[in-house]
Amino acid sequence: MSTALFTHADCLQHRTPPGHPEQVARLEYIATALGAPGFDALDRREAPLCSDDDILLAHPQSHLDTIIASEPQDAIRALDEDTHMSPGSMQAARRAVGGAIAAVDAVLGGDVTNAFVATRPPGHHAETQTPMGFCLFGNAAIAARHAMERHGLSRVVIVDFDVHHGNGTQALLWNESRATFFSSHQHPLWPGTGFPEETGGHNNIHNIQFAPQTDGSTMRAAYEAEVFPVIERVKPELIIISAGFDAHAADPLAQLNWGLEDYTWLTENLCALAEKHCNRRVVSLLEGGYDLTALAASVAAHVTVLLDRGA
Repeated sequence: MSTALFTHADCLQHRTPPGHPEQVARLEYIATALGAPGFDALDRREAPLCSDDDILLAHPQSHLDTIIASEPQDAIRALDEDTHMSPGSMQAARRAVGGAIAAVDAVLGGDVTNAFVATRPPGHHAETQTPMGFCLFGNAAIAARHAMERHGLSRVVIVDFDVHHGNGTQALLWNESRATFFSSHQHPLWPGTGFPEETGGHNNIHNIQFAPQTDGSTMRAAYEAEVFPVIERVKPELIIISAGFDAHAADPLAQLNWGLEDYTWLTENLCALAEKHCNRRVVSLLEGGYDLTALAASVAAHVTVLLDRGA
């Protein structure tokens, strides 16, 4: 078995204004990092375009229509103060959703052990009918719905370790009894949601808040106490990771103090749980991470574990 890497050059055509943190260079730095000799074993695949029906697994037609109509013919258009579209953004967003779905298919089909999807725009802030936080569609929630609706899974776990609360994934899966969602994030910090009392329609939402300057040891203790035991009880058939790397100490948009060893530790433990409960099946989707050097190194650490566990 092996580890698949899904990406596509179309995701470089989604452009944001100069100085915007969610920039084309993020994927360029990741591509360079994963092009190093240690990553020769990656099964490299193009992220396919998703269909409208794929997006409609989690969003209504009205949201899809709004995003399609919002794509500009030239220049860059602001949807809100953080979220933008350019010519090519819709194509990139379809690759992001399509890559997530193809990764689920590859892992559940036994073609590969696990997968990392390096696409943009990210997805975990996109709510049911609201693009926000750099995100247009809920990539992780769509991937989970695809696994449940089309593959018949009844126990999917989504772990979001991005430094910002995954408000979109939470909203999209709030009433989904087959999905268990964990978000660990800095608080206070944008978007200001993600309180422990937000537990979902079936007690399926779990929010873990970290104060500014929290380091990796505090994070590890919280995951051991609040995340891993719940995953053990759920016994998932698939683990999806919303892999944001902006809790790194170098990231400019937040104030947590995690390092590469913390991302390695988290990935090792999630893969160990997947090995115990779901035949090692893990799909990891790129979310945030805005210091380019730290992002590339963090992704490399994360994918190194996926490769080791996928062999």
